[in-house]
Amino acid sequence: MKKLLQSVAFCAVLSTAILPAATPVLAQTAPAIARVENGHVLLIDGGMNFRDLGGYRTADGRTVKSGVVYRSAELSHITPEGFEQLKSLGIRSNIDLRSTNERQAQPIQWPAAMGVSVHQTDYPMDMAPFMALFSKGTPSAEDTRTLMAGFYKQVPFSFAPQYATLIRQVLDDGAPVVFNCSAGKDRTGVAAALILTLIGVPRETVTQDYLLSNTYYKPSAQTASDDPAAAMFRRLPPDVVQALMGVDARYLDAAFEAIAARDGGWKRYVEQDLGLTPADLAQLKAKLLTS
Repeated sequence: MKKLLQSVAFCAVLSTAILPAATPVLAQTAPAIARVENGHVLLIDGGMNFRDLGGYRTADGRTVKSGVVYRSAELSHITPEGFEQLKSLGIRSNIDLRSTNERQAQPIQWPAAMGVSVHQTDYPMDMAPFMALFSKGTPSAEDTRTLMAGFYKQVPFSFAPQYATLIRQVLDDGAPVVFNCSAGKDRTGVAAALILTLIGVPRETVTQDYLLSNTYYKPSAQTASDDPAAAMFRRLPPDVVQALMGVDARYLDAAFEAIAARDGGWKRYVEQDLGLTPADLAQLKAKLLTS
């Protein structure tokens, strides 16, 4: 199952591998940032699936502050104008959830003038489980969704150290912070769901935020013509592609069910895996919520 964790991100890498990296030089001026989906989605030049966690309501009637925590797909194609837009947001920290291979294939170099603190963890990407799914021919969409659900069951635990770092940046004045993976939908989606849940946003709203990736993550259709894996990907049926490249509420449910199924459930996960005390949780709410 550990190998499965790294393999699923392969799909996102396929969609971006041949596009040029952005030049880390700030532009003279920053274009205005358009916001859609009630302000949750920010249209950053060269970015994709860039979203603000602010604006959601908690179960007790408070509102998540805007401009504190952002989520995104990979940031390596941000243009100079896009970096100026990010500078205008005051980004101080970046938690990059991608594997070593992903970061090497799609490097992000923040302009030095922005002074962004980057936090990343080295781990390998193994495509073997993904390839095994196709070893007996094209899988069904249901088999693919089963693969993805299995991946999601592991994400909260395997990425707990990175998620803890993300939360600690908020607690220790490292915000505004942006966190990302390759597509900004799986590893990033679980991280966003955890943060919103920690501060009291209802599960229905959390799921609605998660599902926005089906609209705002649009992988490129371009792939290297001599790449056999890319060629295989182009031949997949649409429902299988959607199961891999989209999001499904059942995937996120699998992550939370895995947390609940373990002895100690949610309380153990928060205290031991994320390392948060009751005081930390109170501070997190104070930093992220407004009445």
